[in-house]
Amino acid sequence: MILIRRFAIALAAILILAIAGWFRIRGTLAEPLWLDEAYSAYAAAKGFDFLWNIVPLYETHPPFYYSLLRLWTLGFGDSLAALRALGIACGLLTVPVTVLAAREAARLVRLPAMPVMLAAGLVAALSPALVEMAREVRPYPVLILVYAAALLALIRAARGVEAAGRIPRRPFAAYCACLLLVLWLHNLGPLYAAALGLASLLLIARPGLSRRDWALLIGGQALAGLLYLPGLLILIDQAPTWVKSTWLHFSTVNLVPRLAEIYVAQGTKGIVGGCLLLLGAIVLLALRRGGWRLAAALLVAALLPVAASIALSLLVAPVFIVRTMTAAAVPSLILIAIGMGGVFGLPGWPRRIAMVAAGVCLILLAGRMAVIDVRRRASPPMQDWYAAVRWLEQRYRPGDMVWAYPNEGALPFDYAVRDLGLRIATRPIPTPIPTLDGGPGAWNPTGSRGVFSLPADRLAAIADAPDARAVPTIWLLRLGANAYDKGDHLLDALDRTRVRVGDCESYPIDIIGLARPDVAGPPQIFPEDRVPCEPDDKPPVRHKMKSPPPRDGDGDRFSTKKKRAALSGRRGGPAGAGAAR
Repeated sequence: MILIRRFAIALAAILILAIAGWFRIRGTLAEPLWLDEAYSAYAAAKGFDFLWNIVPLYETHPPFYYSLLRLWTLGFGDSLAALRALGIACGLLTVPVTVLAAREAARLVRLPAMPVMLAAGLVAALSPALVEMAREVRPYPVLILVYAAALLALIRAARGVEAAGRIPRRPFAAYCACLLLVLWLHNLGPLYAAALGLASLLLIARPGLSRRDWALLIGGQALAGLLYLPGLLILIDQAPTWVKSTWLHFSTVNLVPRLAEIYVAQGTKGIVGGCLLLLGAIVLLALRRGGWRLAAALLVAALLPVAASIALSLLVAPVFIVRTMTAAAVPSLILIAIGMGGVFGLPGWPRRIAMVAAGVCLILLAGRMAVIDVRRRASPPMQDWYAAVRWLEQRYRPGDMVWAYPNEGALPFDYAVRDLGLRIATRPIPTPIPTLDGGPGAWNPTGSRGVFSLPADRLAAIADAPDARAVPTIWLLRLGANAYDKGDHLLDALDRTRVRVGDCESYPIDIIGLARPDVAGPPQIFPEDRVPCEPDDKPPVRHKMKSPPPRDGDGDRFSTKKKRAALSGRRGGPAGAGAAR
């Protein structure tokens, strides 16, 4: 029986990891780098001097993640597969780390560990938030893994305090190291660090701790905060620009589905099943000796970062985006696992009833998670730069040039060109990223100091310059034209001396070809219904130029399939760089 049980457990673990891997890996090489990912790849391609001296001048995020990605590319290359592999590796590692954290939580309150671990593995493998972030070349998969590791170390330290009355050094040192990494991985890291600090007090602080242990508890976390001071100075320096001209607009519309994406899963079945399991976990922990500490700590770790980001969005400047809060899913998943597996520790007939109820809830939640994951894998890329480049390839001629305005549009475009093995010349306007000095009359319209809008007279001068007139066809690539060039000043300046020869839009990708009259060919008529940026061998699907796609209120990626195909990388704002990327 023991061998059969071990075999069944091993088989379940393999199946869970296979599910996790399939959803996290499938189709990743078919999706081009979208704008934010292109920023990551661009920074990682630079040296460490650039990362630590130039990046802080225009990027609110600390340079640590970009440095980590730089080291990764030095070892594995900078191909699309290599760039995505770091996030996938972290995403896969998050599953066993979450399982181990759930095991420590179960042992802390003397609940059956194995059913809690299996439930934790299942929901961590299927969680749409964790799956989606693992596929990104952004800090989020690393942040999620480190947050899970911090909770694992913290709960293990709490077990040591419970057993011996003193803080075990190794788990607490691991926790402090994770706390420091959380701070350096994202500009909202302080919100997660605050949640972890409060959770540590709930789990560890208690009467009877020695002065030495109190000094360790406070001093270890204070040291992590002190080592984060350079990152805090970067954040303080960048914050005024973000507050003054952020692209983001916070709205409470659809807030419940957005929160469900983080904690459980979108949809009635996912919300009901997940919330009932969370409620069951709280009840189970309330019945266990010392369980209130664990319940309070996990709730703080799950709720405080999100609540703080919403409060900042309401009182200071919008910062709440679902992707930035996905690490908060980990403590929620641990509670859900306790709500499912913990019922095995109940006695008699209450156990049988609770097992059936918890099983139904888990089926509802896991089933909804799987449906969302399958649908998203069948959805088109968030920004289909490959299709846009293929559309342009069919029209591009030697001597032509792509003008990227804003300049950041050249980043994902150039990486798509590279991945497809093509050669297309680009000119970012006014300069390549980062433009640290936009010159007279320039301004930052979206909170990023590396991206500028230019006044109409300067755009006209660029369009009329001799080097511009020498280009046979200029392909104007725009991202969020309503933010960077609201009056279409650059387009109008080119239109005065050139003839339109191409036009497509797949929001936020917007490409317009403007040729010199001597190379333009016969006049063309472009209807109000603009064609999408897709190669001609795909059937055209027209959409009206004057009716932009619907946009989410906070920039999140987690919406319906129709919206996901239409919206920009930051949903609800221009495709410009932003502090909350």
